[in-house]
Amino acid sequence: MTLRKVVAAAALAVGGMIGAAQAADDPVKVGVIFPLSGGAGPQGQHISHAMAAMAEMINEDGGVLGRPIELLIRDDESTPAVGVSRASELISEEVSVIIEGWNSPVTLAMQPVISRADILDITAISKADPILSGEGNPLAIRLNSSNAQDGTVIAKYIADKGFSRVAFLTENDAYGQGAQASIEGALKSLGHNYEVVAVEQFPFDQADFRVALTNVRSANPEVTIAINANEGLGMPAIIRQAHAVQLPGELVAAVGTIAPSVISVAGPAANGLIGADIYFPGIEPFSTYPANQRFIAKTEEKFQETPDKFMALGALALQVWAMAANEVESLEKTPIAERIRGGSFSGTILGDITFADNGQLASRHYLFDVVDEKIVVRPGQ
Repeated sequence: MTLRKVVAAAALAVGGMIGAAQAADDPVKVGVIFPLSGGAGPQGQHISHAMAAMAEMINEDGGVLGRPIELLIRDDESTPAVGVSRASELISEEVSVIIEGWNSPVTLAMQPVISRADILDITAISKADPILSGEGNPLAIRLNSSNAQDGTVIAKYIADKGFSRVAFLTENDAYGQGAQASIEGALKSLGHNYEVVAVEQFPFDQADFRVALTNVRSANPEVTIAINANEGLGMPAIIRQAHAVQLPGELVAAVGTIAPSVISVAGPAANGLIGADIYFPGIEPFSTYPANQRFIAKTEEKFQETPDKFMALGALALQVWAMAANEVESLEKTPIAERIRGGSFSGTILGDITFADNGQLASRHYLFDVVDEKIVVRPGQ
């Protein structure tokens, strides 16, 4: 080999080593898509904050494959077409994973776009059952409980109380229709005799429910189920206006639609509301999990916010993805998805968790009441 070739080979080797070192230091890009404006904007912003706190925790522990996480956060404006556009932006940024999902219609619109780009798509919040069972994302993963899981919880409460006159205030989209169908299906499976005395449907962005509530009141229900994913605007409005029209019977919120932020907007009208959820930061067993304690402390330190369920699920999605990537030693979509789907993880902010083969996180539900504008979990669950 000539001297010139030896020098060239050495330079190439050194250049390759430098490039590898730089690549090892380059951040791992994680795409994040939630509503940051509009009615659900406050909740989406809180989720982004929680994920930023989790990213800092992961980076403090060595990152993903020795590289720090960088979050690229986008606003889907609770609109399917905008969500697809934001997903395309993140795909062009060559993100390793996209964590998304507040509104089911937005998630369902984005799924095939992300899947075709061969990027792992993890849904944090959106509940519609087709998210896991449809063809848009063959390797789907979801952290929030499904409509089917939630429907069983609400149906059991109705049956245990012996309510026979049931009314629905239902968001008119894949999430709302799926939630109502799941509750009714579970009631029938339980063999509970009931009559739907009123159904009022509405779009996601509706804020005036006075006519709908007047119609429901005239039907004299024993229980009214409010299914509204617009926690920043729609759900607080339903609560206040139901109180104002003196809606008879109990008002029960669909699982996961009541957070402290909803109650703070609804005010005293929320007292007496009944709901159920899967995470409460300061209540056992969650308050005893070391990872959750650290997560709460980090989020409060960075953003002066105590995590709610939505924030915890966004952070958990990032935590589980990072744990899986480090375990399989890859950023590739398929091995990470196969590790998560049907797999178990220890030491997460929700303790020891398990995913079903279809990618659904197994969840335990807790019934609660709103008392003195605070969520009070029912004892003995």
